[in-house]
Amino acid sequence: MDLGLQGRVAIITGGSEGIGKATALRLAQEGARVAIAARRIDALEDAAEEIGRLTRAEVFAVPTDVTAPDQVSAMVQTVASRWGRVDILVNNAGVSAATAFEAASDQVWAMDLELKLYAAVRCCREVLPIMRAQRWGRIINVTAVGGKAPGARSLPTAASRAAGIALTKALSKELAEYGILVNTVCIGLVKAAQHERQYELLKQQDPGLTLDAFYRQMGAAVPLGRVGEASEAADVIAFLASERAGYVSGTAINIDGGASPVV
Repeated sequence: MDLGLQGRVAIITGGSEGIGKATALRLAQEGARVAIAARRIDALEDAAEEIGRLTRAEVFAVPTDVTAPDQVSAMVQTVASRWGRVDILVNNAGVSAATAFEAASDQVWAMDLELKLYAAVRCCREVLPIMRAQRWGRIINVTAVGGKAPGARSLPTAASRAAGIALTKALSKELAEYGILVNTVCIGLVKAAQHERQYELLKQQDPGLTLDAFYRQMGAAVPLGRVGEASEAADVIAFLASERAGYVSGTAINIDGGASPVV
């Protein structure tokens, strides 16, 4: 299926690894011009080089700390100046910060909200004038199933992700008249660098533990019986960014192998 993404311009935050990198690759395969943003310059530039080599698409690394408002503004303006437009924004920056309520200090709460909520707000604010003038845009917020059905020891992530889902629904209604569609994908267990860092710690205690065995253990409680691939999340995001999703807005799609107790 032709997604109609040839020549579109996309910005993906948290684009140096995991779902962000996989999404950048998927969009580039469809002919989009892709800007990836993240804090770690080496990893970001390596990702851009790899994606460009695999796809022959235009991929641009823009080192950015999305918790810094001036850097977010500069990033969007740099992309718009380079390619003349911004069609797609994927707010993907964020890592899990889940713990017991009493263990989370004000600083932990503030850092989580800055990274997962305020960064998305700022990125949306910066791209909106461009998308509004074009009367075409796609915003996809990457959140988590815990934002719909939070469990014990899931704060502050569950709260910041719930806010991201609410942001999605509100913006979808406010921006519809300009042809800007806003959706969120709610991620469950999907392979990511943060899980691999956890694996490395466990391997110190159990040297015989393999990464495949680690992921099999993680996926045992998932109805589909496995942990998801970053590419599977990227496929859904690419669809939501495309012409084919022209009547889809304000949705929160679970990508979790059926694990969430809610739709």
